[in-house]
Amino acid sequence: MTARARWSDRARLALIFGGLGVLAATGQAPLGWWWASLAALSALFAILPLDATIRATSGRMWLAGTGYFGAALFWIVEPFFIEPEIHGWMAPFALVLMAGGMALFWGLAGGLSAWLARGRGRLVVLGGLIVALEMLRGWIFTGFPWAMLGHGLIGTPLMQAAAYLGAGGLSLIMVLAALLPVLGRGWAMRGAGTAGALAALAGLWVWGSSQTSLPAARENVVRLAQPNAPQSEKWLEENRFLFFNRLLDQTETPAEIAPELVLWPETSVPFLLEYAGEGLEMIAEAAAQHGPDTLVGFGVQRIEDGRYFNSLAVLTTQAEVTHIYDKHHLVPFGEYIPFSEWLMGTPVGGLAGRALLGYSPGPGPALLDLGPLGVALPLICYESIFPRHLRTETRPDWVLQVTNDAWFGELTGPFQHLAQARLRAVEQGLPVLRVANTGVSAFIDARGGVVAELGLGETGFVDSPIPGALPPTLYARLGDWPVLGLLAILLGGAVAASRMRPGPRG
Repeated sequence: MTARARWSDRARLALIFGGLGVLAATGQAPLGWWWASLAALSALFAILPLDATIRATSGRMWLAGTGYFGAALFWIVEPFFIEPEIHGWMAPFALVLMAGGMALFWGLAGGLSAWLARGRGRLVVLGGLIVALEMLRGWIFTGFPWAMLGHGLIGTPLMQAAAYLGAGGLSLIMVLAALLPVLGRGWAMRGAGTAGALAALAGLWVWGSSQTSLPAARENVVRLAQPNAPQSEKWLEENRFLFFNRLLDQTETPAEIAPELVLWPETSVPFLLEYAGEGLEMIAEAAAQHGPDTLVGFGVQRIEDGRYFNSLAVLTTQAEVTHIYDKHHLVPFGEYIPFSEWLMGTPVGGLAGRALLGYSPGPGPALLDLGPLGVALPLICYESIFPRHLRTETRPDWVLQVTNDAWFGELTGPFQHLAQARLRAVEQGLPVLRVANTGVSAFIDARGGVVAELGLGETGFVDSPIPGALPPTLYARLGDWPVLGLLAILLGGAVAASRMRPGPRG
């Protein structure tokens, strides 16, 4: 084969496998085309040669993964265009490195499947490994469980399965439904597999649609205040108090039923907590318009022993700070530079860092006892994408997330972040109150339904009672162990069965 023919063949493979990866990514929010994602996965399994070498299978899956993560995570370039004259040049490198790096998990799944199994058993092993490695990437290198295949089912009745099997279980459903149509030999067997997959999905759909029972909402009304501060304008000197005053106005606006708690988004005030000046009194005065017991929870940066923290504080109408929660799961290179203290002897900030110092992590998950409002579990920004942070020793009454999704742009990132908050609600059977700087702010019930919301790019506030909590789900009690057990059975059985068949391995 000539060099030109080889390059042509590689380009064709990149187009086919990368294109199927892109199509598979359409299941992610905001499109939510789970059926297109399912069809793309099935086609990907169907065209993989069953006799390909380990290297060839790994390479094809890496191409598909690059297309998938490039399309699903292209919002990763948005932070670099907040100050394009400084950081804009990094954007294409960030996207290429992110997509190619995340695709290594798919490539590894392809290579291992070719090494472990023969024939069609290789496809089953491949599917199981994709799910297993998806779950693994939620842990290694600080974790990044974003754009999992199962996230395409968020917003459908199938999402209710997460109460038993979590996000990994949703991905397993997607993979098995994609595999069934391609495992049989001949059109008759494949048709039967397709019918079986559709029947299973229909059954789960009907079951999920029946999961509608919800406890009564609490009597307490909460207000979510959304200032809609573009990230490029938020910290400009001339806007120093513009958005702060907007939040004060939103806080004190009267309502037919006065809110007992007003929530502001992440880093919503233009001062450090320790150097607030009259800022805390101004917030307290605004809250007091609703009554002497109204609380305000607000995102704030603070300093202690020379270290900066990304925090949530709770304030009374007497301007007393009663609770402080420090974000403990920080964004590498966004909120801190990994190993900076070891390498340089001092923290070095990332894109979100203040004064090039970056943030220090808090001690870990904590609960806020808000009296009549119940016990809340606070999460800051992307801490909500990690299911393990919601499995506290003492179960909260509801989850409180403050975030600044202005970093994520306006096309996909904020909607994907919202979708994962909905998934956390289903997994735990807990309502989630989510307040975002530019949106989407939402009250989410314990089934993952959006009760009330303020859309992306809107300025204002929304009031609602706190939705009720369901009893602890199976996932809340056992975490990922049930789906890990299913994966172990699937992978072990597929490997054993395939090795009983004659034929070489790739």
